[in-house]
Amino acid sequence: MDAQGRGRRDDIDPADQWVLNPNTGEYELRLTPSAPQSTVPRPRRPASGAGTGQPRSRTTTPAVPPQRRRRGVPPEEPLPGRRGRRPAKQKKAKKVLLWTGGTMAFVVLAAAGAGYLYIEHLNDNITSVSDDGASTGGFSKDKAINILLIGTDKRTGAGNESYGDSGSVGHADTTILLHVSKDRTNATALSIPRDLIVDVPDCPTTQEDGTQKTIPGTDGVRFNTSLGQDGRTPSCTSRTVTELTGITPDNFMVADFNAVKTLTSAVGGVEVCLAKDIDDPDSKLQLSKGTHTIEGEEALAFVRTRHSVGFGGDLSRIGLQQQFLSSLMRKLKSNDTLTNPSKMIKLAEAGTKALTVDSQLNSIGKLKDLGLELGKLNTKNLTFTTVPVIDNPAEKVKATVVVNDTTAPEVFDMIKNDVSFTEVKAQKKKEAAAVAARLKGTKADASEVRVRILNGGAEAGSAQAELEYLQNEAGVLKSENAGNADADLAKTTLEYAPDQADQARRLADIMGLSGSALKPGESVENAQGLPTMTLTLGKDFKGAGVKLNSSSGSTPEGVQKSTADKVECAK
Repeated sequence: MDAQGRGRRDDIDPADQWVLNPNTGEYELRLTPSAPQSTVPRPRRPASGAGTGQPRSRTTTPAVPPQRRRRGVPPEEPLPGRRGRRPAKQKKAKKVLLWTGGTMAFVVLAAAGAGYLYIEHLNDNITSVSDDGASTGGFSKDKAINILLIGTDKRTGAGNESYGDSGSVGHADTTILLHVSKDRTNATALSIPRDLIVDVPDCPTTQEDGTQKTIPGTDGVRFNTSLGQDGRTPSCTSRTVTELTGITPDNFMVADFNAVKTLTSAVGGVEVCLAKDIDDPDSKLQLSKGTHTIEGEEALAFVRTRHSVGFGGDLSRIGLQQQFLSSLMRKLKSNDTLTNPSKMIKLAEAGTKALTVDSQLNSIGKLKDLGLELGKLNTKNLTFTTVPVIDNPAEKVKATVVVNDTTAPEVFDMIKNDVSFTEVKAQKKKEAAAVAARLKGTKADASEVRVRILNGGAEAGSAQAELEYLQNEAGVLKSENAGNADADLAKTTLEYAPDQADQARRLADIMGLSGSALKPGESVENAQGLPTMTLTLGKDFKGAGVKLNSSSGSTPEGVQKSTADKVECAK
């Protein structure tokens, strides 16, 4: 026993030293009072080389004199028979543990948020790689968030060599683009099939040795080859997603097989449901029909099985994985997890070790900030869906899929324009109030509507095309093309003076504008000196004569979806 460790029992889990005070309902740190101790819990480390094949160095925590403690750390319990100082009021456990609100980043993010106990230690756990300029530069608290989550088939770690292709370089086996709305009321998790045929663009990458290399792109290949193949890094997958959807991820996170095993064990297992018995020798999953709580190896087998569910392909497995992730999120957000310090510490360890993140998200502080943003979500407003696809028409034996050009563009546009796939109550109430105030009332005749049209982000020529439609088809003869707006807008707007409200309501009816698109303000004078409303076509403009009133919850026809708050049995 060294001087710094004097009096400490190595068999005590630091999480067990956090004790619920029944009088206050708060967690307090109760240390053995026999000697000066560190106020920062030291996580138990596995035995040398355990689970990795690599030796681990043993670290020690410097002793902290009992008369001094760091700000924000609970005080030691006074010695028996001695009167201690009245401790400062502590934060509620749930308030502190809100750092774990990032459960929406599925497998890893919520766990990382528990790291307030030993931040520097957790920082050392995190592995980061360059984003190579493929991201937006990182998420912003005042904007919508797009996080690319990548699960690889790399067989690292003890016991994983027997799964599938043991020599895999680590392809993008499971990929989800997580979009979180600007107001944090809803989110969409878009699964991208690994066997989807895509064009992988040229990828400037930073290699493991630090050198820069541009990997040539390839057209008409499986999506999963965007990672690992020819030395491609996660930034190549990010660029491929942008090429496919038109959406640039803010950040990316990568996890391998070990993430599923360690995190499910850390939370004590997750509940899944099967509509039939499964005995899959390939994934090694053996489960009977009904509800089960799975963790570790069994959880990994569950998310890997595909031959025994649905049609036996990757699309069926995606549905299974979405069910699993929904269940894991519910478990992570449950009181059983959030108020259990032992589980929280295990999650923090498992989560940060399972992560590889981009260089813009390479600290526990940044993960915490992201977790707080994602923690504002309610699971019932998180929608899981998949890129709409059809069988590859070029194949006689169907092995790959291609984008469904009829429905996929609408799905991508809904995400780009921050439109929810579910009905959000708060959002509906707010929208209903705006509609009631602005859309209800008398409507002027179309011939009395005077409006100038600006292009504020729609395709080139849209202002002229809409002008021709309004004049020739809708009877809005007092309209004119005013050219391009000074700035691009995500959504179309109509600004008008109070005495033009009846004109605004008529034009809103013609174009399908929502109440929130109507902007009471001022009119401008046209060339004849007459007061004129201003219609600015945003990026959501679909084309001349096409109404814009696609509301929350209106998922394109034929697109399957599920929400994270519901338990669905795999078939």
